[in-house]
Amino acid sequence: MAKKAAGKPRRIEYSVHPGVAYWQAIVANLPEKTGQSLNEWLALLKKQGLTGEAEQLKWLKIEHGLGGTTASLIAESAQGKNRQTTDGAAYLKAAAGYVDNLYQDAKSALRPIHDALVDLVCSMGEDIKICPCTTIVPLYRNHVIAQIKPATRTRIDFGLALKGAEKKVPKRLIDTGGLKKGDRITHRFPITSETEIDAEVRDWVKVAYDLDEDGP
Repeated sequence: MAKKAAGKPRRIEYSVHPGVAYWQAIVANLPEKTGQSLNEWLALLKKQGLTGEAEQLKWLKIEHGLGGTTASLIAESAQGKNRQTTDGAAYLKAAAGYVDNLYQDAKSALRPIHDALVDLVCSMGEDIKICPCTTIVPLYRNHVIAQIKPATRTRIDFGLALKGAEKKVPKRLIDTGGLKKGDRITHRFPITSETEIDAEVRDWVKVAYDLDEDGP
C-alpha cells in the first residue's frame, strides 16, 4: 500500500505481480514437460553455440518441438531478460524503475497525477497491491480493479474494472470495450490534471473495489 510521510521522499511499497507466479510455475514444470530443467536447457543452448534469441527460438521449436511460450521463456532466460518475471525479489527490485520509466522526459508532468491516483486507490483498503509493468501500473485487490496508463504527454487513462456495476456510468467514464473482449478493465477516466480526480472518480473507484470483494 502507498504511504507518504510528511517531509520525507515519497516511498511506495510494491507487491510482486501475479504473473511472476505464472512464469515460476512454467519453470518448475519444465523437467516434467520437456525432460530438461531451465538450467539444462540453457546449457544445451550454450553447447550448440547459439547466442541470438531468434536462432535460439528456432532451434528450440524445430529441433525439440517446444511451444512458443516455453521456447520464449528459455530463450529470454538465455539472454538474461526475464529475471524480473520469474524471480519475485528481482521483480520488486525493478518495480520502481518500471514506474519511473513511464514518466520520463515529455511525460514527467504526469507523475503527480499518477501518484494521486495510486493514493486514491490505496485509500480504499489495506488489501490493495500495486504491481507495476513496463507500460502500465495495475492495482489489485483480489484481481485487477484499476489500471494507470500514461496514454499521451498530457493524459493518463485511469482504467477501472466495472463488470457487474449496477450504477449508470457518467459520460466522462469511457467504455474501453473490455466487457466484449473479456478484459478486466471495462471503463476509463481520461485524467489530465489532479483537479479531475474528484468525488465522482473516487465513487467509481469504490465501486470497482467493492465489486472485487470476493476472493478467487
